[in-house]
Amino acid sequence: MNAGDGNWEGSAKERNTKKIIGGIAMSTQIEITYTFNAPRELVFKAFTESQHLRNWWGPKGWAFHVAKADFRPGGVFHYSQKPADGDIMWVKFVYSELVASEKIVYTSFFSDEEGNVIRAPFDANWPLETLNTMTFIEDKGKTTLTTIIVPVSPTEEENKTFFSSREIVQDGFTGTFDQLAEYLKI
Repeated sequence: MNAGDGNWEGSAKERNTKKIIGGIAMSTQIEITYTFNAPRELVFKAFTESQHLRNWWGPKGWAFHVAKADFRPGGVFHYSQKPADGDIMWVKFVYSELVASEKIVYTSFFSDEEGNVIRAPFDANWPLETLNTMTFIEDKGKTTLTTIIVPVSPTEEENKTFFSSREIVQDGFTGTFDQLAEYLKI
């Protein structure tokens, strides 16, 4: 894959979907925008072909293993990731929409090795499931990726946890997208 540097051009934005919890308006949506110095088709392939994903997805320095990769509506991406000094975590995506080079919509959740939904290993109040929408817009050979993450049917406590974690989520995705930008240079 050949391309250039990427850069983060946004933050965890509070959008117009807000809930009032304990008298505090809380966003139920996180938006992350990142621009890659690469054409849209190439960036999209990096998200939908396991031979590319295994080279850049996840936290930097973590071991990554793809158990299943079926990139189509109704398909799943099931993988494990493990920090050098921690326990293995399993994650599963279930795709509901893929529009070539334009859009990916999937739900994600922490799972066991068999793919069953489990609580997040880092916080029992993390939402069981999130809806993730990624849109890819190309302009002059660069691709702007906008990712919107929304908890699915969260409890009040899950929504509070999601809201309070928005900067951590944004930092995690930005770090992962930085790795993709580096990978696209190869």
